[in-house]
Amino acid sequence: MAAIFDPNNVVIKLCMSGMSLEENGKIEDAVKMFHKAWNEATDDYERFIAAYHLARQQKSITDKLKWMETALQCALNINDENVKSAYPTLYLNIAKCFEELGDSDNAQKYYELSNSYKGAPTDEGPFYHGTKADLQIGDLLTAGGDSNYKPDLKMNHIYFTANVNVAGLAAALAKGEGRERIYIVEPIGEFENDPNVTDQKFPGNLTRSYRSKEPLRIIGEATEWKLTNRERQEWGENLNKNMGEIIN
Repeated sequence: MAAIFDPNNVVIKLCMSGMSLEENGKIEDAVKMFHKAWNEATDDYERFIAAYHLARQQKSITDKLKWMETALQCALNINDENVKSAYPTLYLNIAKCFEELGDSDNAQKYYELSNSYKGAPTDEGPFYHGTKADLQIGDLLTAGGDSNYKPDLKMNHIYFTANVNVAGLAAALAKGEGRERIYIVEPIGEFENDPNVTDQKFPGNLTRSYRSKEPLRIIGEATEWKLTNRERQEWGENLNKNMGEIIN
């Protein structure tokens, strides 16, 4: 079964708490929180995320390398679209460790591996777009709408995701009085990782969030997704707390 990013997952919550402590200058407490996340991790996905955050906080380059290699190995064990976007970041960090250790051969090897995984996303979906608009199958969604987060900002891209619960959050935050809808969509042009979430708090694009300047065609509607009122509130609070300048 594929590992899917869920901000209500215990390990992800612990890592987010650790990052909050980090931002407040409480580094030792943050490291303890990341260790707690590692100790409570029950599968490769959770271990991958906890190890990555532990790696970031190591003072010794050797220890940083060890934890980053652990994160990479866990990600490779999973080997699905939910973690592939993190490969370039993990390989790049490992390359930098080898470079600092004076191992130019391994540094070069991992820089090349990092570059080999960069480029357009290979995700094949299915993809979802959350909104309160009442639309029909066959309709096209286009860029140029108002941002849900900054009302005076016109968006240059149309956003979508392969995580139905992330689309559910977008629907909950969308402007309008209609009911929340999640449409199944297909991009009719090229698309890219959403830079507002990619390599920000977590490595790669774990929420599988994308954007395109080309339209999305509605091909269906999702009727089931899990998003409780408490989860909406927590996601919204985290979003507001972590939302910096929007990359448009």
